[in-house]
Amino acid sequence: MPYVKIQITREGATRDQKAQLIRGATDLLVQVLDKDPATTFVVIEEVETDHWGIAGETVAVLRERAKRGTGP
Repeated sequence: MPYVKIQITREGATRDQKAQLIRGATDLLVQVLDKDPATTFVVIEEVETDHWGIAGETVAVLRERAKRGTGP
């Protein structure tokens, strides 16, 4: 009974994109490990960009800086 948790930043992933992630993760476990898709659980957790940090800064700050075209 595999359990897969996918964490992404909350930046507008569509319902279709999430469905593709779930299907893709399930298919991968079926293909690689011969797992039963009926007992494979995939959970997508969306995290606010203010709650996700990289290199000491929030993703929100990094995204804003990238929009402005300024360096780190």
